Amino acid sequence: MLQISCNYLHAKFKPYNNLITITLTFSPHHSNFSPPQQTTTIRRSMPTGELHYTTPPKAAATTNNSAVVGASDEGWLWSQIKAEARRDAESEPALASYLYSTILSHSSLERSLSFHLGNKLCSSTLLSTLLYDLFLNAFATDPSLSSAAVADLRAARERDPACISYSHCLLNYKGFLACQAHRVAHLLWRQARQPLALALHSRVADVFAVDIHPAARIGKGVLFDHATGVVVGETAVIGNNVSILHHVTLGGTGKVGGDRHPKIGDGVLIGAGATILGNIKIGEGAKIGAGSVVLIDVPPRTTAVGNPARLVGGKEKPSQLEDVPGESMDHTSFISEWSDYII
Repeated sequence: MLQISCNYLHAKFKPYNNLITITLTFSPHHSNFSPPQQTTTIRRSMPTGELHYTTPPKAAATTNNSAVVGASDEGWLWSQIKAEARRDAESEPALASYLYSTILSHSSLERSLSFHLGNKLCSSTLLSTLLYDLFLNAFATDPSLSSAAVADLRAARERDPACISYSHCLLNYKGFLACQAHRVAHLLWRQARQPLALALHSRVADVFAVDIHPAARIGKGVLFDHATGVVVGETAVIGNNVSILHHVTLGGTGKVGGDRHPKIGDGVLIGAGATILGNIKIGEGAKIGAGSVVLIDVPPRTTAVGNPARLVGGKEKPSQLEDVPGESMDHTSFISEWSDYII
């Protein structure tokens, strides 16, 4: 929303359903000024250029519990987000305009997310309107971006006790926002639009302090918790239902080119400050302790801690994890087996 003010006139411009609503109101900044009794609203069509976007159709209701992420799930989640935004707008009027422009004025999660990301990542030379159209077209081109966003929202809400609502994550979680922007940059990279993908990557790094190369592949249901200082290299792969804390590096080992970055399996938990280097594999359901430096493969469902990292239980017969660390977020269950450290 753009707001213009002068001594007697306030103008607000609100985009909604391809229309611009221009609201003019008068305020008595002068003792001799008498304000009119009503507001004048002018409505005009907003040009859409080459953008042709439609919200994916909602899927029919199903009792199949395996169909967790889909159009019907997205519809439910979007309704929940709007309900949370209305509640917050009523309880905190100072946020009412912000919540209206970012959530309540939009007809879908894709439009809301595109608008919000466009405003977050814009600059004096990379306009928010250009980014808005770019993100919307990306969602229309690849519907998997929508299902991934839904899965990431659910991951944050279910795994992070500090996440008080879906709308809170959508608006304020920079790890979530950086990941969604990366997915669009990755789509651009696959479309051989590398300069634009790299420009978007640069803005994400500047704004969110998250550096994910556009070529890196990321699955669904991924949580970047706190996210500050996360670095993910060009040939890195992150599986589904992975949780990564702040200041984690998935990097190379030097100047060698080619496939040179880690491959993170499904359900992995990587603690804060961990460094994983080289074309190595972290097996499904493994756990990497905070501050660890990992240079070789980690078997599935094991825990690696320390610098250099060692397997809890020993290399020959490492302890096996029963839960999925990327979902349980249990960072310390191995301590009693690994260390006699006492304060």
